[in-house]
Amino acid sequence: MADVHSKSVRSYNMSKIRGKDTKPEMLVRRYLFSKGLRYRLHDKRLPGKPDIVLPRYKTIVFIHGCFWHGHEGCKYYVVPKTRTEWWLTKINRNVVKDNENNMMLRDAGWQVIEIWECNLKSAYIDDTLDSLLNRIISNA
Repeated sequence: MADVHSKSVRSYNMSKIRGKDTKPEMLVRRYLFSKGLRYRLHDKRLPGKPDIVLPRYKTIVFIHGCFWHGHEGCKYYVVPKTRTEWWLTKINRNVVKDNENNMMLRDAGWQVIEIWECNLKSAYIDDTLDSLLNRIISNA
């Protein structure tokens, strides 16, 4: 099956996908900051360059896009109909790297929390953020 977009349109669309400072990430960061928590961002010294590092609480937060990290059973994780094998390889590689990074971080004594993009939609965001705050503070 051919791509529905031209090569230049597809290239432009892909160039607009951000790796950091995404909308879901900014929602979580603003919430934590408003609750008085201070954090570091994308610390290159830690496995997986975590989105949010809270050293005081020995906690790391990853905010995952459902598509890019293969959120099983999620309506936002739909495998593309074109280049399916390539996409599955890419997404599965992300999942493996996520698991490896989480294991290394836990072995180093960090609490690792993963927030999925779908849980930051308006219907779930309040519960998700309250739960996140409780998990962080309980690790103090």
